Amino acid sequence: MITSGRFNAFCVASLTAITAVTASATLVLAAGGACAQPSARSTARGAPEAFVEAVQMPAWVERGADKIPLAPGMALRDRDRVRTGDNARILLRMAEGSAVKLGEKGSLLLDSMRMQRKENVFAATMKVFEGAFRFTTSVLVKYRGRREVEVTISAVTAGIRGTDLWGKAAPDRDIVCLIEGIIEVRRGDDAPFTMDQPLMFYIAPKNKPPLPVAPVPKEQLEQWSAETEIQAGRGAARRGGKWKVVLASVDTQAEALKIYDAVRAGGYAAEIRPHEAAGKHTYDVRLSQLPSKAEAQALADALRGKMGVAEPKVTM
Repeated sequence: MITSGRFNAFCVASLTAITAVTASATLVLAAGGACAQPSARSTARGAPEAFVEAVQMPAWVERGADKIPLAPGMALRDRDRVRTGDNARILLRMAEGSAVKLGEKGSLLLDSMRMQRKENVFAATMKVFEGAFRFTTSVLVKYRGRREVEVTISAVTAGIRGTDLWGKAAPDRDIVCLIEGIIEVRRGDDAPFTMDQPLMFYIAPKNKPPLPVAPVPKEQLEQWSAETEIQAGRGAARRGGKWKVVLASVDTQAEALKIYDAVRAGGYAAEIRPHEAAGKHTYDVRLSQLPSKAEAQALADALRGKMGVAEPKVTM
C-alpha cells in the first residue's frame, strides 16, 4: 500500500493533471494530504523565519522522526536539524536577510527563531555540531534592526552583534573567526571575552586550553571561506532555477517510486510528475530548480549510474 507521505513527489502536478492520470485513485487522494511541505512563499504563520536559498546536494533536514531532502524554497522551523553529505553545501536565508552557510558533512540545529517586527529584532540560536559554518549579511540587504543571534560551535558559543562570522566544529578543535563586526565568545566555564577586531580567529582544541586570539592570514581565510561556499559546476539547485534533470521516465507508479525513494534517501529532493502522451501514462522522476544548463548537466553526470538512475536527461 502506498502511503500519502511518499506522494510529496506528485505535488509538482496540479490536481487536474493528477486526476487525468487514471492509473490509480491514490494519486488524487495524495494531492490533498501530501502537498504539505511549506515553502518560502507560504506558511501557516506567513513568511518563514528561515528558508533554503540554495543546496548543493546531498543534504537533508531532520524534523522529528522524518529525514527530508532539502530543496530550494523549503521553509525551516524551530528544532530543524539540517545536515550535509560529502561535497555538499547549503545556503539558508533568514527572515531579516542574513545568510547562513553550512559546509560538507555538517550538522546544524536551528531554534528560537523569531522576527519581532514591532521591535525590529531578529533572534535565533544555532548549534553547529559538525562541519564549517558561516553567518553573514549582505550589503544589498538593508536591515536597520537589531540581531540577537547566538551560535554554538561544539563547545564554543558566540553571541553575534556583528555581520560576518565563520566557524567550524572539527573532530579535534573548535574554530571561531570574526571577519567583521563584534562577537562575545565563551567556552564552558571560561570567562567570556569580546572579539571586536576584524579578521581575528580563536581556536579551542578539544580537552586543552584555548589558543590566544590571533590575526587570520589571508590564505587561511580564503581556504576556510571556500568550505562554506556553493561550488560552481557541482550541480547546485537555487531558488528560482528553471532547469531540470529528468532522472527516469517510467511506465508505472511502482517503478517511479522505487527510484524516487532511492534518490531521496540519498539526499536529493526528487519529484515525480505524472503525465499522459499518445494515450500512454508515464511518470518522470526529476530534480528541479537548477540555475543553468551547465549546472543541470553537472548534476546529471554526477548521478548517472547511481541509485537506479541510468540515463538522466537535462531539460527546461
